[in-house]
Amino acid sequence: MKNLVLLLLFSCSLSYGQQKPLKIFISVDMEGIGGIGTPKMVSSSGKDYALGRKLMTAEVNAVVEAIFEQGDAEILVNDSHGDMQNLLHVELDPRVEYLQSNIKPLGMVQGLDASFDAVIFIGYHTRAGTENGFLSHTGSGSVKGLWINGTEVGEGGLNAHFAGALGVPVILASGDKAFAEQIQELFPIKTVSTKEAVGSSAARMIHPEKVRELLKAQTKAALRGLSKAKPLTVKEPTTFRIKLASPTHADVVMSIPGMKRIDGFTIEYEAESMDSAYRMIRIIYKYIKW
Repeated sequence: MKNLVLLLLFSCSLSYGQQKPLKIFISVDMEGIGGIGTPKMVSSSGKDYALGRKLMTAEVNAVVEAIFEQGDAEILVNDSHGDMQNLLHVELDPRVEYLQSNIKPLGMVQGLDASFDAVIFIGYHTRAGTENGFLSHTGSGSVKGLWINGTEVGEGGLNAHFAGALGVPVILASGDKAFAEQIQELFPIKTVSTKEAVGSSAARMIHPEKVRELLKAQTKAALRGLSKAKPLTVKEPTTFRIKLASPTHADVVMSIPGMKRIDGFTIEYEAESMDSAYRMIRIIYKYIKW
């Protein structure tokens, strides 16, 4: 009888463990959202920005719906574009938690820690200088190139390195066609291509409804493969190199102790961890600009 009770308790404990909700972090940018095809749509003062916000919110909800269709989950959504106050949070799925405002030390990855099971990027774009990338940039116009441990990255690559250092895999990323190709060069991942850039400031787009269907399908596929997903391997201490917009920008950054000058435009720094590297990179691109 005692053995039977112990067996039942063990079975209940195992069942409880299996039902533990997934913990998912979603970082959502705006340039790569389906239906957004002009620079003005991603600016608060621009034409059709209000529509851009609706499209952005709808894509997040599509991904969230797909996650919950696979089972219970805890989801944190981080608004990661511009002033980071773009999503219509009162229209977000009420089952998520939402983080807004760009006055946060870790910007696009604020709130992400090792307790999460997976990361999803929505609406991302290519790194600065990418040919035929829609509205390509890295952080701000102050950055013309960014390298982590010798690998050139954009915002998606930078954020994937941060997640990798925590041991959390990025399982899905969406954005324009060039972004989808670029992030796959860094590590294998499910992607959704929402548009194809025509030059740098126009796009040939897939209808937003179709994009949301693709996002739901790829979210489910990514979650089914979660057990095999691997975080990006990140070396620590972490060395980053940034090419800035002008020698004057680099002059200012050289005021930081330990900073190394590579050439007139480029600086380099060895940080003790990826977390420290990320914080310093964000300070440079957010505040060293004019």
